Amino acid sequence: MLFEGTPFELDRLMLIRLLMTVLLVVFMLAAFRNPRIVPGKLQNIAEAALVFVKEQIADEVLGKESGRKYFPLIATIFFTVLFLNFSGIVPGLNISSNARIGMPLVLAVIAYVTFNYVGIRKFGFWRYMRGSVVVSDVPPWAHGLLIPIEFVSTFILRPFTLTVRLMANMLAGHIMLVLFFSATWYFLFDATAWMKVFSPFSLLAGVAFTAFELLVIGLQAYVFALLTAVYISEAKHVDSH
Repeated sequence: MLFEGTPFELDRLMLIRLLMTVLLVVFMLAAFRNPRIVPGKLQNIAEAALVFVKEQIADEVLGKESGRKYFPLIATIFFTVLFLNFSGIVPGLNISSNARIGMPLVLAVIAYVTFNYVGIRKFGFWRYMRGSVVVSDVPPWAHGLLIPIEFVSTFILRPFTLTVRLMANMLAGHIMLVLFFSATWYFLFDATAWMKVFSPFSLLAGVAFTAFELLVIGLQAYVFALLTAVYISEAKHVDSH
């Protein structure tokens, strides 16, 4: 650990988090330091990723006007989750810092504060709260059941599920990769002679799951950014709830 015993103590996971954050900043600066009309490979990759977030998440969910307004936040969340997740398949790092609750919780709180701020700013506190928890066109007796459910769903479960979904998926992926490659090591170097025949199978399973984990890395970034956009959109239209 660095700075052990101080408020600035950094363990291995925090160092990985800082490393991937620096890599994200360096990637964006390198891609757009000297933008060209005919982009190079790095600029082309960065632009394609930004266009995807803008068109397939921000504009698709919020519309072009609101999508443009909240695009910086949604893109920041998307790329932060993506890069922090990517360390899970990098040799020598081998774990996503999103596999621990701290960073997913921070991102969930940012999304939570944002969509509630958007709703309160547009409708005022009490009108926003009423629109969030009161379901229209239901019998009066049903409100006693639905209001607590809607309150818990909107104001408690949303940040909880955003946090746990990201953390659990990345932690599960890390555990599976550790199991596959640890098994390969065991079969190759510690197991009896006849058990060594299983080493190619565990190695292939590890490689296959690494490819699957790459898909999960992108999917989790997409889902987190998408849900953030959806919650903002719902807050903006809470009067139609």
